[in-house]
Amino acid sequence: MQQKTYQLDEHQISLNDVDNDALYVMEKLRHAGFTAYLVGGGVRDLLLKRKPKDFDISTSAKPEEIKQLFRNCILIGRRFRLAHIRFGKKILEVSTFRSGDTQTEELIIRDNVWGSEEEDVTRRDFTINGLFYDPSTQTIIDYVNGYPDIQKKLLRTIGQPFVRFKQDPVRMIRLLKFQARFGLEVNPDAHIALLECRSEIVKSSPARILEELLRMLESGHAASFFKLMSEHGMLQLMLPALAHFMETPEGSDIYAYLQETDTAIQENHFKIIERPILMCCLVYPILAKRIQTQFIDRERIPHLGEISQESYKLITEVFHPFFQIPRRMRMSMVSIITSQYRLTPVEKKRLSRIRIPQDPEFGLALQFLKIRSCIEPGLQLILKEWQEVFESGEKPIAKRRRSRRRPPK
Repeated sequence: MQQKTYQLDEHQISLNDVDNDALYVMEKLRHAGFTAYLVGGGVRDLLLKRKPKDFDISTSAKPEEIKQLFRNCILIGRRFRLAHIRFGKKILEVSTFRSGDTQTEELIIRDNVWGSEEEDVTRRDFTINGLFYDPSTQTIIDYVNGYPDIQKKLLRTIGQPFVRFKQDPVRMIRLLKFQARFGLEVNPDAHIALLECRSEIVKSSPARILEELLRMLESGHAASFFKLMSEHGMLQLMLPALAHFMETPEGSDIYAYLQETDTAIQENHFKIIERPILMCCLVYPILAKRIQTQFIDRERIPHLGEISQESYKLITEVFHPFFQIPRRMRMSMVSIITSQYRLTPVEKKRLSRIRIPQDPEFGLALQFLKIRSCIEPGLQLILKEWQEVFESGEKPIAKRRRSRRRPPK
C-alpha cells in the first residue's frame, strides 16, 4: 500500500485537542527510540470534529518494553496483549504494531504477532479507523485511503468485507455502530457482505458483543443502532425475544425509552446514566406488558415479590442463551424494575406518607422514573414527591424482624 501524508493545513487537528497524557506517553516512547502514533477512534473523532472518548496509542515497542518505561503500566490480555498506562482514573491503551493474515476466512483466535506499522493498519477493521496521527510532525499517515473516506463520510472495510467479517464477526456490529453514530454511508460491498455473513455473529465472544451493546446504549445513538440491528437481522440472531417484541406495536415503547436516554445523554440531563438503568430500557416495556396481561387483565394485583420474580425470569428470557448478564447487573436491574411498582403501584391509592425503602439501588430506580416521566408527563408530580423525600435524607424503612415465640416453661 502506498503511504500518504496529510499536513496540518489539510487535516487541521490541533495539539490542544489531544490528551496531554497521551502526548507525554508518545514523546517518552519516541525518546526511547520507538515509533509511537495516535491511532484508531481518537484520530477518526478528531477529523470528524468530535471529542474523542479514548486516545489509543500504537507503537513499535513490545508490551514488556512499554512496561519497563512506565511504572504506572500493567499488561493485560492473552488473545490480544495490551499495555494499560494509568493516570488516576484515566487509562491509556497502548498496543504494539501487529501483523496478521488478512486473506484467510478463519476466525481470529490469537493476535500477538508483531509487525510493521503498515501491517498493523491492514489488519484493522475500517478505513476510517486505520489512520495514524504523529504529534511530533503534526501529520496524518494514511495507508488505506481512510482520510478521503472520512471526507466523503464513507464506511468501508480494509480488505475484502466477506473475509474480514468472517475473521471477526463483531466487525459487523461495529459497522452498524459507526453508521448509527456518525450517519456514514456504507460501502455497497460491505453492506452485501454483512447480509450474507450475519449468521457468523453467533461464533463471536458474547462478552465482547455485550460490551459493544452497552457502549452503544451509552453513546446517545442507541435508538438508531437498535433499529439498524433489527433491520439487518442481527438482533434476531442474538436477542430473539427482544427482536420479536420490538416488531410488535408495543415495540415502539422500547424505542421511546432509547430515544429518551439518547436525548438525555446528548443534552447532559444526567451526570451519568448507569448501565443497569440503560439495560432496563430494553426490558421494562416487556415486563409492563406481561404484568398487564398476566395480572391486571385477570383482575389480580401482583405484590412486589411476584413482580421481582417476573423481572428476574424475563431478564433470563431476553438475554439467554447467548448472553450471560453479570449477576450484580442483573440484581440491580431487578431492583430498579421492581421499585417502579412501588413508586407507581398498579393499585392507585394515595400514600399517607412516603417512606424510602432500605434498598441501595433505590436512587437508580428514581432515575429510571425520571426517564419514564419524560415519556409519561403525568408521572412528574409523583417523581417530584419521591425525590423531595429521598433528597431530604429521611431514614429508610427498617426491615421488620419476625417475632419469635418463647417456648413454654
